Amino acid sequence: MQNIVTSWTAERPLARTLLVAFAGSLLLTVSAKVSVPFYPVPMTMQTLAVLVLGFTLGPRLGAAAVALYLAQGAAGLPVFTGTPEKGIGLAYMAGPTGGFLMGFVASAWLAGWFAMKGWTKSVVPAVAASVLAQAVVFVPGLIWLGFFLGSFDKALTFGLYPFIVGGLFKSALAAAIALGLSRVRA
Repeated sequence: MQNIVTSWTAERPLARTLLVAFAGSLLLTVSAKVSVPFYPVPMTMQTLAVLVLGFTLGPRLGAAAVALYLAQGAAGLPVFTGTPEKGIGLAYMAGPTGGFLMGFVASAWLAGWFAMKGWTKSVVPAVAASVLAQAVVFVPGLIWLGFFLGSFDKALTFGLYPFIVGGLFKSALAAAIALGLSRVRA
């Protein structure tokens, strides 16, 4: 019996793997454009997309899709929230959201690892996996934002507290998606 993670990460031609990673990067681009303008960090659907990519593609391919998204942004493509109006490329990535963007890779990898270990087969572990994998985004995000704003108290005020309720909602939704997909593939 194959689950969604093992089916996507099984041996396959390089072209198909690149296509899947590219499709994941497109999902992240679309999720970046769905945003609520908070300052200095907007609320987007990106963390939901990152979790779903990790849960469905596994740790390596999920993280690769996120890394491809970041590479596209670093190259100057307008894939990030508010681009091109708020800048593009490495200059954008050096802004207040840079740490959160880097945290996406670890989050996708961790979500994929949890899925491989079977955490997405029942509700409580799936929600726990989703919350933990999403929390990983905040570690480099808040550290970077604290340096950017000159205060870690400000980083918490502008980069964590306004996102707790939305983050919990997105974690629950990602867990439901992962749980549903694991049941479909079982």
